[in-house]
Amino acid sequence: MKHIIISGASRGIGKAIALELASKDTALSISCKNSTALLSETSDLIKAKGSSCMTFAGDMADYKTTERFIKESQDKFGPCDILINNAGISLVGLFQDMSREDWDRIMDTNVGSVFNTCHAVLPNMISNKAGKIINISSVWGNVGASCEVAYSASKGAINAMTRALAKELAISNIQVNAISCGAIDTSMNDNLSQEEKAILCGEIPTGRFGQPSEVAKLVSQIIQAPSYLNGQIISLDGAWI
Repeated sequence: MKHIIISGASRGIGKAIALELASKDTALSISCKNSTALLSETSDLIKAKGSSCMTFAGDMADYKTTERFIKESQDKFGPCDILINNAGISLVGLFQDMSREDWDRIMDTNVGSVFNTCHAVLPNMISNKAGKIINISSVWGNVGASCEVAYSASKGAINAMTRALAKELAISNIQVNAISCGAIDTSMNDNLSQEEKAILCGEIPTGRFGQPSEVAKLVSQIIQAPSYLNGQIISLDGAWI
């Protein structure tokens, strides 16, 4: 049985990943910060697919909270085999209007949470000489986006961390990869009007937003890929960027 840990799994991409990976052969530990009712709904759907599931509400940007989540999950299901770092937030606005508190919140949530979860699961992965880590990133981490400077910087940091950590952990047979998502149809894009969404779709060669289920299928394929696939930032953007 594979133990899979997923942060930010109450909705959107994280939920889709959890449902894609749920089976009688997996045990899932899923977390969210505040949306406990939605996380419980995700858990029910996971269990309906034959998988065991543990839920945890807490801020993965906080190191002690993350430690507690990982310890409780590994006490219940054993060492983590696969870690999916999906927790993240965005902020749209001009850089000069951003406060230092805004910057810290974005970096702590998007980058700090990845540090925290990886730091907590790696001792067992290194000891077992096996493990897979998949970070959910963004195309803005590759090229940057106007009015999303902090978000772009945080995803760029995740991309760099993915490449560097893969090089450090390859000797321990641990693969670290990231998915660089384009415009995915989630609540993170609720700030866009229908007209703005239509204009954006017109800029994407595929002509549409991606679906969370498509990100989830790619996660599943990366998990099943040869171990030689390591340190990669894989774009899923409909040929947009």
